[in-house]
Amino acid sequence: MSFFIRKNQRGAKRNNGATVTGRPKTYKEKKRLAHDDEISSHSEGENDDSRVYTESEEDEETVQEKRLRLTKEYIQEIENQERIRREEHDIDKSVIAHRLKEDLLEQSGRLRRTVADSYEKVDEALIRHLHCKDHKQPITCLTISPDCQSLFTASKDCTIVKWCLVDFKKVAAIKRVDKKTSSEVKGHKSVVQSLSISSDGKFLASGDLDNQIHIWDPMTMKWMHTFRGHRAGITGLVFRRGTHTLYSASMDRTVKIWNLDEMSYVETLLGHQDAITSIDALNKERAITAGGRDNSLRVWKIPEESQLIFNGHQGSIDCVRLINEDHFVSCGDDGMLSLWGSQKKKPLCSVSGAHGVDASNNQAFWISSVAALTNTDLIASAGSQDGFIRLWKCGDNFRTLTPLLSVPVCGFVNSLAFSSDGKMLIAGLGQEHRLGRWWRNGSAKNEIVIIPLKQRETS
Repeated sequence: MSFFIRKNQRGAKRNNGATVTGRPKTYKEKKRLAHDDEISSHSEGENDDSRVYTESEEDEETVQEKRLRLTKEYIQEIENQERIRREEHDIDKSVIAHRLKEDLLEQSGRLRRTVADSYEKVDEALIRHLHCKDHKQPITCLTISPDCQSLFTASKDCTIVKWCLVDFKKVAAIKRVDKKTSSEVKGHKSVVQSLSISSDGKFLASGDLDNQIHIWDPMTMKWMHTFRGHRAGITGLVFRRGTHTLYSASMDRTVKIWNLDEMSYVETLLGHQDAITSIDALNKERAITAGGRDNSLRVWKIPEESQLIFNGHQGSIDCVRLINEDHFVSCGDDGMLSLWGSQKKKPLCSVSGAHGVDASNNQAFWISSVAALTNTDLIASAGSQDGFIRLWKCGDNFRTLTPLLSVPVCGFVNSLAFSSDGKMLIAGLGQEHRLGRWWRNGSAKNEIVIIPLKQRETS
């Protein structure tokens, strides 16, 4: 349906010879004219006036009518979801009102669920370790499907593997392509550093050190498109939620925006002074990036064509994740875990040496990755050498960080992510850091670790 009103020609002749000398202004007038002309939709062909009036009526839908129609459709969709969920015909209107309120708060960035205290200690016997011959080198990145049924991982051996999170088995793999292979064979020829899946599960994006972004069908793992434009390796990818807009971050210090509906380039964002190491986004038309050795975090307000700059780390910033639209968490090689608010240039809370101190040189252990359970008070962090994944609780107004529990792991945690339902924390491990080979832990395995998270039942 067009958002523009098309103006019909005055004096246009109908099939029966009648002429309309003036355009009817209201629906009742249209109906009366149609009745007076006594035109039968069964007797006329493709040019019958009932169709003309139907088109005109659709075009005449006002903005208010459209909003009302869309709202009714949205409420009906929620009712259907709740009916399926409860498997009964009596719909609790309070549940629908609660859902609408939560959706509104989420879109405005003010939704916050306090769930951290409800999680029980992890039973290490239930932790799963996934291995396959396609991942012989360190895992570099991972992403979880919106329905929590599939997991996609990539590694330094240039392969992408799809896993089933129901039976925890490998489903498919996109293998490394040799540089001498024909261009008709699609795949990565260099290390895959980033993965992201759209919120509707229609597109999987992967970026490598050959400056290319490949788009795949997550269901079939078939190639769909390749984006080129960055001048250095891709280090981060993220889809804006609810859209097919893709943000990419690169070692060339730029962020690029792509439209996957049209498979086209949109624009480039400039500002960082060093290679970008991480990127994240939620519902709003903005993205957040970590600038590595330029020691800055930047929030890109895309419609306003502006950016906010945050400083506070003393070393390279490795990873940043949004907790909600207004708060985020970051980590780096200075061993500091920091909570931020979009209204302050300095951290709201910082924990120095969050993963301990190396006794040999008295320096804090490097924190290589963080994850946040969106719109809650639960975050996770992983050190590169201390051997633990730690879960933290964000305090009131994000002014404190309290340790909850820790899970022992062996190796460099190069990627960390919560499932959207909060029932799993998945880590990608390797013998080396994803961005280099500064240290090597020969006793570690290149594997995926799936940590089940269990909440206490509320009475």
